[in-house]
Amino acid sequence: MDEIIRRLRDEETLPERELRRLLSACDALSLHLLSEQAQEVRQLHYGRKVYIRGLIELTNICCNDCYYCGIRRSNRAVLRYRLSHEQIIECCAHGYSLGFRTFVLQGGEDPYWTADRLVRLIGEIRQGYPDCAITLSLGEWDRGDYERFFAAGANRFLLRHETFDPEHYARLHPEGMSAEHRQQCLRVLREIGFQTGTGVMVGSPGQTIDHLIQDIRFIEEFRPQMIGLGPFLPHKQTPFAAERAGSLELTLRLLSILRLMHPRALIPSTTALATLHPEGRLRGILAGCNVVMPNLSPAEQRKKYELYNDKAALGAEAAEGLHLLSQQLESIGYELSFERGDSPY
Repeated sequence: MDEIIRRLRDEETLPERELRRLLSACDALSLHLLSEQAQEVRQLHYGRKVYIRGLIELTNICCNDCYYCGIRRSNRAVLRYRLSHEQIIECCAHGYSLGFRTFVLQGGEDPYWTADRLVRLIGEIRQGYPDCAITLSLGEWDRGDYERFFAAGANRFLLRHETFDPEHYARLHPEGMSAEHRQQCLRVLREIGFQTGTGVMVGSPGQTIDHLIQDIRFIEEFRPQMIGLGPFLPHKQTPFAAERAGSLELTLRLLSILRLMHPRALIPSTTALATLHPEGRLRGILAGCNVVMPNLSPAEQRKKYELYNDKAALGAEAAEGLHLLSQQLESIGYELSFERGDSPY
């Protein structure tokens, strides 16, 4: 196993048979070896810096009905909210005062937030904070809309492909959504010039090792600047309420594999990891992650953006908890960086 891991580090790829061995191994030693190599590689390119991004969750209103998502259209129990243009600008001002130099605008696909309104919002943030990066995580749009967002000043776009396999994608999403269209959106984003991020849910219902290998190959071919993945976590008011959460160990294993395959990628240690395990965020850093995204949204709205049960939203997950987050990172030998942290490719 040590030889396979070292070859993955040296060659940044592996044949399917050996990828399968890495993903299927259940022993603690192989996970330790993987994380050890992943840390060395990320330190080679990024040192011990962990970049922070300020997450602003614009709205939990969504016209989509994805079967795994707590803010899906059919969930009538959600306390819906929508931040105003002015509230979002206030979040940016607060974040800037705390030292954030990247804002991540995330939300459900809310019909109120038309391309025109988003262009105006992006433009005002760009004008007010010219030294900041603006990242969007706002779902599927037409090419013309993506082009307008880029022209208005957005730099990055996060759009997880969730799963490459069309049949598995159909198991997770309603009719009218397709893996092919999601992947095409990603390609369009790259063509336009966005720094682009994709990724998967680990342990989603019906997922197999074969699916994960397909995902690894898609990411390998696409070469995103950002890779976002976390464990599947069920929500009590979705069709997958009774499903088991994804495995922490498998998520960490996949994070380390992707770090070795993509040494310069920006890889966040996600809130889902922190929700799954009290030390999940720190273990993500030790698996090779180099980004964290504390929440800048108004405190009274954070729990309402509940994609899965018991979402972590306080303490080190909140923008106000930067001191605590800094202490936690220092305890494992890392440091918060307030730089923009652009991907070098």
